[in-house]
Amino acid sequence: MNRSELVAALADRADVTRKDADAVLAALAETVGDVVSKGDEKVTIPGFLTFERTHRAAREGRNPATGESLTIPASYGVKVSAGSKLKEAVKGE
Repeated sequence: MNRSELVAALADRADVTRKDADAVLAALAETVGDVVSKGDEKVTIPGFLTFERTHRAAREGRNPATGESLTIPASYGVKVSAGSKLKEAVKGE
């Protein structure tokens, strides 16, 4: 399912226009991105998903072309965890 299909499905289920559904989806993505990028807290949609920022420590790696050792700097990533209702839906329960 791509974005336009998701927007259409949301609009049908919520009985709103596609423009409104697209605006809500864009606002959700922007809000989650803003909160997670700060790293102070995680975003939880109960039973569905949890988003949180994680820290990756600096580590040693190798250039696959030359075999040369190099240092990979510390960085941040995002952890997304499925909630209980989403897990049940996937199982088919």
